[in-house]
Amino acid sequence: MKITDSIKYIGVNDHKIDLFEGQFEVPNGMAYNSYLILDEKIAVIDSVDQNFGEEWLNNIKNELKAAGDRKPDYLVVHHMEMDHSANIKKFAEAYPEAKIVSSKMAFVMMKNYFGTDFSERQVVAAEGFNLNLGKHVLNFIAAPNVHWPEVLMSYDEADKVLFAADAFGKFGANDVEDPEGWACEARRYYFGIVGKFGAQVQAVLKKAGALDIKIICSLHGPVLNENIQYYLDTYNTWSSYGVETEGVAICYTSVYGNTKIAAEKLAELLKAKGCPKVALNDLAREDIYECVEDAFRYGKLVLATTTYNGGVFPKMREFIDHLTARDYQNRTIAFVENGTWAPAAAKGMAALFENSKNITFAQTKVSIKTAVTAETEKQLEALAAELLA
Repeated sequence: MKITDSIKYIGVNDHKIDLFEGQFEVPNGMAYNSYLILDEKIAVIDSVDQNFGEEWLNNIKNELKAAGDRKPDYLVVHHMEMDHSANIKKFAEAYPEAKIVSSKMAFVMMKNYFGTDFSERQVVAAEGFNLNLGKHVLNFIAAPNVHWPEVLMSYDEADKVLFAADAFGKFGANDVEDPEGWACEARRYYFGIVGKFGAQVQAVLKKAGALDIKIICSLHGPVLNENIQYYLDTYNTWSSYGVETEGVAICYTSVYGNTKIAAEKLAELLKAKGCPKVALNDLAREDIYECVEDAFRYGKLVLATTTYNGGVFPKMREFIDHLTARDYQNRTIAFVENGTWAPAAAKGMAALFENSKNITFAQTKVSIKTAVTAETEKQLEALAAELLA
């Protein structure tokens, strides 16, 4: 696939994978992206997952054959996570004269992975390092903890391409059309994998803001070549923990169905009162990372759960742990608790956010004693009114 006249796509699509990184459901598969720059010098940009080494090497071989049976001069390694680095050694064996360009820390990782750091072939890159290929010059940008510490990005001045490592990536293979577009699975990817590192993403975005970017080549998902400012702005919102969409996310657990009834009733009240968007999630049955995505997307979050062992129901505790591990902040949170004789879930949930920044707790707390009653509905009305005030 052609990206520009001299930059080709040589990545692969994975339709056998069910869980990315052992936890994220990927019903539409996954893409492992790699690129080839044809110039006076030839650079291969990143490797792919271990299960696709031969396919990737064949992609390289076919593009080089079409270019006159040339050989690559460099393998540029932006990120050492195994879905992008697993075939470095195979590449090094196939092209023994090619040099390997990466960060100092990445070469340490290579020795751990492969038993060698390719010491005689190293080109150590860091912030400000330039790799001259001829017409194309790759300017390297340090991107530590986006989302691993060794990460580099690079910018090609000639075609105005940002090779962004895992940034701007999304779940899904590139040969499957996504009717929801980039943002939905990119949001789940970002908050699931990168979300904790908002400050580091902000630092890189400041550097990117000084560049004239026409194309973003991530290591996952499609090549982005239109409306680049939209992607930069969206990443700025996500990484600053800003509100992307006005609305309310309701996340609940329910043992015998009564807390579910309360959550559904609250959703109806919010919609009736004009709430622009209500996202209702059953934490026990839905993809937990879809729920995490919604919690970060909207500015207001309602947590509804049962008192369990004198505290918080396990699925709710797990969900809150996912949020706080990703520095959940700048949000309003409301609680709906249920308990037959001593409801205590609201107090327990609030305690789990004690180290979170800029969290406002709604003044209205809904407390149910087993079943939803007329009094419960009054409390839900009051909560809906407060959330939309």
